[in-house]
Amino acid sequence: MSEAVREVARKERPQFRNIHITDIVRYRLPLPGKVSIMHRISGVLMFVLLPFILWLLDLSLKSETTFDYFKGVLSLPLVKLIVLALSWAYIAHFSAGLRHLALDLHYAGEKASARKTAGTVLAVTAVLTVLVALKLFGVF
Repeated sequence: MSEAVREVARKERPQFRNIHITDIVRYRLPLPGKVSIMHRISGVLMFVLLPFILWLLDLSLKSETTFDYFKGVLSLPLVKLIVLALSWAYIAHFSAGLRHLALDLHYAGEKASARKTAGTVLAVTAVLTVLVALKLFGVF
């Protein structure tokens, strides 16, 4: 067998490498990977803001005056955006968590179902977040 034939017959194995932080913009992450990152970001956001939310809840339950004050604060557009971000975090984390549960229980290892459920999570998260935004900003 000649050297040229051996070269053609031998296929180069793909090289997998860790990506550098500067490559993150160019790297095409698959849909389940994006949902996984979204799940982590929303979990961190909820965890970091949980003490603040509990403190606000405690203050709002102390008296009618503080409740009315927080009701007035919630009418500010910036506060509505913060509440919308927290709502997105909860909706995204909850729906991605249900996806992970379903994959662990039933669909473990199937690439097609992982892609399909990731798309479903993104769609459900987007629709529910838009509904919350419409309600917050007084459309209905």
